[in-house]
Amino acid sequence: MEYITLNNGVNMPMAGFGVFQIMDQKVCEESVLSAIRTGYRLIDTAAIYGNEKAVGNAIRKAIKDGWVKREELFITTKLVDGAGYEKTKAAFEKSLDNLGLDYIDLYLIHRPMGDYYGSWRAMEELYEASNFESGRMVDLIMNNKIVPAVNQIESHPFFQQEEARRYMEENGVRMEAWAPFAEGKDGIFSNPVLTEIGQKYGKSPAQVILRYDIQRGIIPLAKSVHENRMKENINIFDFALSDDDMKKIATLDENTTLFGDNNNPEYVKMINSVKMS
Repeated sequence: MEYITLNNGVNMPMAGFGVFQIMDQKVCEESVLSAIRTGYRLIDTAAIYGNEKAVGNAIRKAIKDGWVKREELFITTKLVDGAGYEKTKAAFEKSLDNLGLDYIDLYLIHRPMGDYYGSWRAMEELYEASNFESGRMVDLIMNNKIVPAVNQIESHPFFQQEEARRYMEENGVRMEAWAPFAEGKDGIFSNPVLTEIGQKYGKSPAQVILRYDIQRGIIPLAKSVHENRMKENINIFDFALSDDDMKKIATLDENTTLFGDNNNPEYVKMINSVKMS
C-alpha cells in the first residue's frame, strides 16, 4: 500500500474500500474483514449508509484476530446532510459509538446542504473535512480557520473532474473519488480504450481506472463484496501507466455527472427529502 501525506501531516492510504449500498449487516461485516485481510487499510462508511456498526464489528474482529492494529487503519465516516452546529456534535458522538472506536481518522460533511457552515465550525472544534463543489470549498477556506484535508467527490473516467482536482491541489486539499467505476454504467468495464490499455499491462479495466486515479494523486474508493475482486482492486501498485495511456484515458471525460448535480434544484430537493432514522 502507498500513502500520501495530507495538509495536516496525517498519512492516508492511496486506495480505499467503500461500503456504500452494502445494507446487509452480516455481508458488510464480512466484506470489511475480507478487505482488511486483502490489504486495505482505508475503510469508508457514512451515517446514512446504515452500516457503521457492521464496519466497527469487523474492525474489532480484525484487531482481535491480529490482522491489523488500530493505528494502521484509516477510518472515514460522514455527517448527515444539513446537520448544523449542535447536531454535528451529537452525530459525531453517535458515529463513534456505532463504530465502537475511540477516534475517527477522517470525518466528512456528506454534502454541502443546509447549515454546512455550522457543521464545519463544529467539525473545526472536533478537528477534521465531502462532496464540495469548488465554489463552496473556497468559501469555507476563506472564511474558516481550518482548510479541508480531503474532499470526496464523484470521479471516474467519464467525469474526471480535472478542474476540481487542480484547484484542490493548489490549495493543499486531497481529492478522493467515490464511484471510480461509475457503478458499472455506460459499459465502463468493456470500454475499448480501458480494455486495450489493460491488455498491455496484463491488468483489467478496473485496475487501469484505479491506477489512473493514483497517478493523478486521487484516492479511489472501490467497493466489492467479492474477495477476488478486492484482491484485484488493490493490486495496482506494481505497474504504471505511460504518459500516452494517461492522455488516452483523459479523452474519455464527458465532463457530466452520472449521479446527480448538487447545483440542480430538483436534485437538491430530493437529497434534502431523505431523512435519517
